[in-house]
Amino acid sequence: MSQREWIEKDFYKDLGVSSDASADEIKRAYRKLARDLHPDANQGDPKAEERFKSVSEAHAVLSDPAKRKEYDEARRLFASGGFGPGAGYTTRPGGFNGGFDLGDLFGGGAGGATGGDGGLGDIFGGLFNRGGRTAGSTRPRRGSDVETETTLEFREAAQGVTVPLRLTSPSPCTTCHGSGAKPGTSPRVCPRCNGTGVVTRNQGAFGFSEPCDDCRGTGSIIDDPCPDCHGNGVANRTRTITVRVPSGVSDGTRIRLAGQGEAGLRGAPSGDLYVTVHVRPDKVFGRNGDDLTVVVPVSYGELVLGTTISVPTLDGRVGVKIPAGTADGRVLRVRGRGVPKRDGGAGDLLVTVKVAVPQKLDDPATEALQAYLKAEKTSGFDPRAGWAGV
Repeated sequence: MSQREWIEKDFYKDLGVSSDASADEIKRAYRKLARDLHPDANQGDPKAEERFKSVSEAHAVLSDPAKRKEYDEARRLFASGGFGPGAGYTTRPGGFNGGFDLGDLFGGGAGGATGGDGGLGDIFGGLFNRGGRTAGSTRPRRGSDVETETTLEFREAAQGVTVPLRLTSPSPCTTCHGSGAKPGTSPRVCPRCNGTGVVTRNQGAFGFSEPCDDCRGTGSIIDDPCPDCHGNGVANRTRTITVRVPSGVSDGTRIRLAGQGEAGLRGAPSGDLYVTVHVRPDKVFGRNGDDLTVVVPVSYGELVLGTTISVPTLDGRVGVKIPAGTADGRVLRVRGRGVPKRDGGAGDLLVTVKVAVPQKLDDPATEALQAYLKAEKTSGFDPRAGWAGV
């Protein structure tokens, strides 16, 4: 909705109440209209739907005492200034006739830095969340966020590790501790803006706030700047910080370290540091969520007869029993031996058994295998029975 439409809105008329209606009267009027105009009761009626939106909008403003007060103040302000519907607006005789740009009042014009003491941006900013800069927003801003990366081994990422990171970025000056003033001195409150960072200039019936030129909107003046940071409170330096990477992080995980980013000017809060973690693949292990996966080579005889094999884990080895008659490719689950979880538990270890076929056999092994195949056939076993319609 445009600024002009906000100005011309009559929320009292939308609810059918007077401008001095009590809170109870506003509530009763809204409930009745909302019930009559609700879309469920007027399906396919666009006019009723639009009316319902207008009523809801009016109630949202008039039912809130603070918003209602600001809305009433804005209406009185424009009424006293001669603003009214039409192609152009006049604030006073001989001023801003015809082509007056409402954007100037809301911070859109070149000279319309709103906020501070009595500017229109204060009224409409609080009421419609459209306000321009306020006194506080002209103060030194929080430092920028910083991003960096680190690469971990698979097992480090799974188990958690503390890694050092070397960064070069704007940081609080170690000489003045971020104040911007020479050691032994302190910034003083700007006498022109009284520390608000903004000054108000009058233009007719209205007051407009803008950043103070004397303190450049910071609210303070440094008479004797720090020789190392030249009054900014920030200096580029190389530092090493330790980052605790929690257990179970996966490739691409982003870790946030509050306050470890770029320093703000003159003691303003620092930004955050975001560390993107990359994980190198492991030759033995894989991951499936919190489960640790491993493929173990076994012999055909171990699957047929059954056995117990030793399998590696993140913190040692564990014995895994292979039942007799286990099929090639079967997955055996070992509870609680997977990737550690942040709640103190752990995923499972998923062991896939895979037959390793010997590339060459000596004569005794060949003769034994031929004898086995003959016995297998005699017993009636056919590995392709029922396969492909056979």
